[in-house]
Amino acid sequence: MDTVRDLLNWRSLRWKTALLVAVACCAIALTVGVLVHRSTLARSMNDGGAKATAELDRAWEDSRREGGSPQGLETSPAAMPAELLDRLRHGPGPSTGHATWYDGDRPGDHPRMWAARMHGDRPVAIAIDMTSDLLTRRALDRHMWKYSVLALGVVLPLTALAAELPHRRLRRVARTARSIAAGDLAARTADGRGGRGGDEITEISATVDSMADSLLGRLAAEQRFTADVAHELRTPLMGLVTASGLLPEGEATDLVRDRVGVLRVLVEDLLEISRLDAGAERAELRPVPLAEVVEESLARTGLPARFTPDGAGSARTDPRRVDRIVANLVLNAHRHGGAPVEVAVTGTTVTVRDHGPGFPRELLADGPQRFRTGASERGRGHGLGLTIALGQARVIGASLSFANAPDGGAVATLRLPAAD
Repeated sequence: MDTVRDLLNWRSLRWKTALLVAVACCAIALTVGVLVHRSTLARSMNDGGAKATAELDRAWEDSRREGGSPQGLETSPAAMPAELLDRLRHGPGPSTGHATWYDGDRPGDHPRMWAARMHGDRPVAIAIDMTSDLLTRRALDRHMWKYSVLALGVVLPLTALAAELPHRRLRRVARTARSIAAGDLAARTADGRGGRGGDEITEISATVDSMADSLLGRLAAEQRFTADVAHELRTPLMGLVTASGLLPEGEATDLVRDRVGVLRVLVEDLLEISRLDAGAERAELRPVPLAEVVEESLARTGLPARFTPDGAGSARTDPRRVDRIVANLVLNAHRHGGAPVEVAVTGTTVTVRDHGPGFPRELLADGPQRFRTGASERGRGHGLGLTIALGQARVIGASLSFANAPDGGAVATLRLPAAD
């Protein structure tokens, strides 16, 4: 289907190339045709004029040998073309003794070539038929146009086929660029790695591959930094947790314990993201009643939410990871959205909705980004909750999408594979 749509796309580079070749071929055919036509016409006029002059001289010599008035020649000026008489009297005729004129305006496509000379003070002329010459030139013109159209009909398909190879290479580069934009930094073009084309497409392919290598290197460095920071913070954090537990009860102690708890959650989130980035997470899939798993997850969060199981089914998934996803979505809805928070289970689909300002446009366009909430009206936070939820959904083979409800509020939809 994509191939047919690509073939029918008149904006495609393939058809632009074919159109350019067609215009060039038409221009060449027109130029050659005009030159051949004019050259043939000039040669025909020269040959016709020479033939008419020779006929006139022969008839003139015959009449002189017979010693009478010119025989077989036209002697009446009224029967001669006015242009012929004008050329004989004022044109090149006086210097050469002859004048010629092509009379192509006669009816019935029977043109004649006139030749004239002076007999005393009176002109004499003769006309020869040029019909066969006219028909020959017209046949030549028809053949030139016919074979030009035939050549164009052969060249255009061959041009489209020849343009398919670079067009296919460009499509491959475009697919690779889209894959990279979608997050597949391992995607590479074939031309950029050892391509032998040596042309602009090879250069573009090499640039795309180089960009992907650079992005992959930077992402790997970021992931290593995140993992290293989380691991380095974990040891002193455990010490802080232990120390905060030994503090005497009081308002200051509660504040310290609260901040240490927040820091502990942040470090655990960073460690979880580093494991997701490294692909170290493995799901333990099994059939589970989805409504019960979601309801238990809501109970563990301790946050108010309106739960609606509507035809809930059994999903093949990892309940621990589903619990993590649902908890993060509900926590995000309470932290950045507005009450009431609604959780619905339909079949193997879980929907979490709040009634706040909705997801920001950046999140809807690019997906969740760590350490960025996207909009000030959605509150403050490190933006790791949705990132973790999306990563865990990929681990269990589920899809997690984000949208805004028409009447307001953010809607997160988790679709899980069915148990059967």
